[in-house]
Amino acid sequence: MEEDKNLYFQKKILDWFATHHRPLPWKGVRNPYIIWLSEIILQQTTVAQGTAYFEKFRQHYPSVSDLANAPSDDVMKLWEGLGYYSRARNLHATAKHIATELNGAFPTTYEGILTLKGVGPYTAAAIASFAYDLPHAVVDGNVYRVLSRFFGIETPIDTTEAKHQFAALADAVLDKSRPADFNQAMMDFGATHCTPATPKCVQCPLKTECVAFKEDKVAVLPKKSKKMVRKTRFFNYLVINENDGVYIQKRTEKDIWQDLYEFPMIETDELADILRGGSEFVDFQKLTLVKQSQPYQQLLTHQKIVAVFWEFSTSQADILRGEVFQKIRREDLKNFAFPKIIDIYLKEKVLTLF
Repeated sequence: MEEDKNLYFQKKILDWFATHHRPLPWKGVRNPYIIWLSEIILQQTTVAQGTAYFEKFRQHYPSVSDLANAPSDDVMKLWEGLGYYSRARNLHATAKHIATELNGAFPTTYEGILTLKGVGPYTAAAIASFAYDLPHAVVDGNVYRVLSRFFGIETPIDTTEAKHQFAALADAVLDKSRPADFNQAMMDFGATHCTPATPKCVQCPLKTECVAFKEDKVAVLPKKSKKMVRKTRFFNYLVINENDGVYIQKRTEKDIWQDLYEFPMIETDELADILRGGSEFVDFQKLTLVKQSQPYQQLLTHQKIVAVFWEFSTSQADILRGEVFQKIRREDLKNFAFPKIIDIYLKEKVLTLF
């Protein structure tokens, strides 16, 4: 009986895919580098946003050796605005590893792909099936949702138990003679049909056997056990204009936005009058305050960043203490990769930088 339901599910998903698959630029490609590139970009990113970045990266770095030889700052600049920047760092590091340690040859087994930095079971399964037609099932958020609803699984998907349960189920329903098509079908079905908020249940080919539909549980499946709590951090950015230059620094600590650039920054427990609080790396008496921005906010997965930009002018050279700061021409700001919150501020031209 269980096997019959698995086969029913398998057939219906593939039948649906035959007429509903999405035409995307990386579909049908067998080149493992291109598939890997698309999968890393699409991690924690919508297809709508990720497609443009994929096209940029494919154009700039058509081969893994091109990416491996690219300067780190160029890779980060091209990634700017996509978020989760550890993906870009891992992408670059892995390209270097493949180009140098593996002689430019991408691994051809699931186990080999899984050893690559930044590649987990989902991405390894996607590359293995799409590039080499190996029978490994993908399990991402879309797959969790489809399987949870159809089979009526109430195990919270953010638990270790669920990870094993859904991986086993995904493998059981996988059409091992057509793993690439089936994996793509599952991802497309979850992304466009069995969606989180407005699934198309009335027109669904699975509805007669879907537990969630029959038991009116579509809105509550899949389940999560933990409620996310965001920590709020307050950043005061010092935009110090010295003649035709402005100061920036690179974030090098293992924190958010590592390897991106920012203006000199003072982090406080709350938004404060930084002029009164002082700073260990600059003497505010040597600066003239030009303007102070309203607070800007950026939501990350586990953090909320609240930032205020303080713009100063000065005629004194090299007023910042410390080797981490560099002065660049204001017109060169466009060449550096900044966090989204700074990029938005610059694009709004509320600073007198351009």
